[in-house]
Amino acid sequence: MEIAGGAKELWKRVGYTEKVIDHFMNPRNVGEMKDADVSSTVGSVACGDMIKIFLKIDESDRIEKISFLSYGCASNIATTSVMTELVKGKSLEEAKKLSFKEIVEELGGLPAIKYHCAVLSIAGLRTAIAKYEVKKGRRPLDEDFVMTLLKGVLDPMTGRDIVSMGKVKSVSVHDGAIDIELDMSGEDEISKVIRAEILDAFEGLDVSLNVKLKS
Repeated sequence: MEIAGGAKELWKRVGYTEKVIDHFMNPRNVGEMKDADVSSTVGSVACGDMIKIFLKIDESDRIEKISFLSYGCASNIATTSVMTELVKGKSLEEAKKLSFKEIVEELGGLPAIKYHCAVLSIAGLRTAIAKYEVKKGRRPLDEDFVMTLLKGVLDPMTGRDIVSMGKVKSVSVHDGAIDIELDMSGEDEISKVIRAEILDAFEGLDVSLNVKLKS
């Protein structure tokens, strides 16, 4: 995809490098993966930052294929695009060690206000790996795992995750049944959006999910 010279210069002036612009205009590994072993969704469409990660894992526990869908800004797309390049072909253990700082460095820098996009791409990757490990019985389906997934759910009004905001009142897990109680009314649109995003976060897992909203 080509970009007008004037727009390109404007992006550079606000802190976007050539590599950021390239990954935004020509994202790598973008698109839905029909044969994925696992997928993860983190962020919030309502606040303009959401990604969905798809992984295909080979028999040696390496990332054979990775792709993504993005519902966000140029930095959201660019950071996730370069993340997929950095972990493709890597083992799951190697991929889990990737940091958001390495993504920023690979892109030649990012405006500080956009660092959260790199953090979100890492969250999407680690969440997908965690879900894969649970599906394979390598990680317990417990409260810690549930909280990991909930950290990828953002409040669309603040852009912060619902765990750090103290919105999660309680979590319990028993025989594949997950009960989540949130400190929210359940009647406003924001509560409905967050509840829907929690359901998306647990997509693909063989669990019974009950989300209660109480203020």
